[in-house]
Order: sequence, then structure tokens, then C-alpha cells
Amino acid sequence: MERGYVVGSLIRFLLRRLAFALLLVIAVSSAALLLTRLAPGDLTSELGPRARPEDVARARERFDLNRNPLAQLGGWAARAARLDFGDSFLYDRPVSPLIRRAAGNTAVLAATALAIATFLGIPLGVVTGSRSSALAACIRGASLVCLSIPPLLASLLLVFLASRTGWLPSGGMTSVAAIDAGWPAWLLDVARHLPLPALALALPLAATFERLQAQAMTETIHQPFVVAALARGVTWRRLLIDHAWRPSLRSMCAIYGLAIGALLSGSFVVEYVTAWPGLGRLMYEALRARDIYLVAGCAAMGGIFLAFGSLVSDLLLFAADPRVREGSGK
Repeated sequence: MERGYVVGSLIRFLLRRLAFALLLVIAVSSAALLLTRLAPGDLTSELGPRARPEDVARARERFDLNRNPLAQLGGWAARAARLDFGDSFLYDRPVSPLIRRAAGNTAVLAATALAIATFLGIPLGVVTGSRSSALAACIRGASLVCLSIPPLLASLLLVFLASRTGWLPSGGMTSVAAIDAGWPAWLLDVARHLPLPALALALPLAATFERLQAQAMTETIHQPFVVAALARGVTWRRLLIDHAWRPSLRSMCAIYGLAIGALLSGSFVVEYVTAWPGLGRLMYEALRARDIYLVAGCAAMGGIFLAFGSLVSDLLLFAADPRVREGSGK
């Protein structure tokens, strides 16, 4: 009975979240297309002042610029429902393979940064939130420094450090020599290029995780059930792991969706500075060229990332907090 109730609650929970995700992707991509279309100028300005009138007319016809914005949006949405996001003016290729490749690169970067932030921030938050010490004070100071450094400045500092020391490649995803060197060499080369942009994204997020985990840990330690366990003679180490750490993770589960959104927004500047060929860099290039269908496709993929982050956060919270399961069953 209890198992059937939990499964039913999970199904209803997922259906609601998937409906929200679909609405989010539609809203984000539609807004991106309309705002790009309504902005002054259009992609034909990229043809230059010497472009022939027939070339301009051909480009306007190909990219539906002769139609009104709502009609253009409706036609694009109908094609997008079949996973056809149109053609890119900038690259003269279909948009779908461009955003698939860029999204895969961004996913690798974001997953690495999120893993680094999680394995750094949460344990350090447990340390600073459990007891006051000189080590905890140093960690808090380092967290405040990382929080005050925006991703742009962090990227520039890391690129400067890499170029001066030679410890890591200062930009790009792979070296030219590794492209034709086979899969093992290519993967190893990507692994050498990955730490720099991943750290630029991860350090501010790790500091955020540390601060939130420390606050949650401090609040949990003062809960009556933890005080009672301490009075029963439970050791401090067991108290932290079994009684305080696990309940404090509920608040961390709730922010993972926001964390993925922060990684996506931070990737715009980090990917540009470090020449990482991801979705943020592709979106930047599309906006500069007024590549309307590429902008809309990148926005749709960004909406999918945000929806996925929100879904993961909700599922973690669903698993960790019985109150969420009870509320979703209503």
C-alpha cells in the first residue's frame, strides 16, 4: 500500500514537472526569437554594404524576415516540434547539429564544475557549520573571496595563471595535434583543457554551497533531536554524520536547480574567455550576427538545461523529504 502510494505520488510529481518543463522551453525560445526579431536591424546587415539587392532579398526570404514576427514564430514552432530548428545564417548549416554539439560540450563543462563545487563546498560547509575554529575561519574567508569574484574575472585570472606557468592549456577544448591522434589521445587532451574553465565556474558555486551547507548544519545541530542524541552520549563524529549531516542536505537539494541555472549563465562569459566551444559561446556568436534561428535554438536548449536542473533538484528533494512526497500525492 505504502509503495503504491509513493509510486503514484512520484508519477504525478513527474507529470507536473514535465508539463512545467515544456512550458518553460516554449516560453524561453519564443521570447528569444521575438526579441531578436524586434531588435533594430536584422541578419542581412551582416552581408555588408556591398551586398547585392538580390542576395539581401534571398536571405530575407530564406529566413522568413518578410513575414510578420508572430507568423514567423508560428512557422518556426511548427518545425521545432519536429526537431527542425531551421538553418543558421552564420554557419550556413542546420541549427540542430550545431546546438547538439555545443550543448554536449557545455554539459561536460557544467557537470565537471558541479561535481567540483559539490565535493568542495559541502564538506567544507560541514566543517565551518559544525564548530568554530581557526580552520573554519580560514575557509569562510576563502569562500567570501570566491563569492566576490565574478566568473569573468575568475576566467581571466586563471587564463593568465595558465599562460604564465604552463601548468594547463590557456584556452580551447582540444589541441590541433590531438584531433587526428585517436580517441584515447583526444580524451586525454580534453581532460587537460577541462580544468581551467571548470574551475572558473566551480569556485563561486563551491563558495555558495559552503555557505548554505554551513548555515544548514548550524541550524540542524541545534535541533532537539540532535541535542538529545548528544545527551545520550553519541560521539561527535557519529552525531555529525548520522544525525546532523543527512538532515541538513535537504536544503542543499532544493538549490541544485538554481545551481545549474547559475552554471548556464556563467558559461556565457567563461566559454568566451577560455574559447570553450559550448552553448554559451555559440549563443554569443549568434546574438552578434543576429542569427535568429540559431538564437532561438540555443535558447530552447538552455531552457531544457534549466528544466533538467529543476527536475533533478525536485527529485532529490522528493527522495530526501517525506513532506514533499505527501504534498505531491494530494
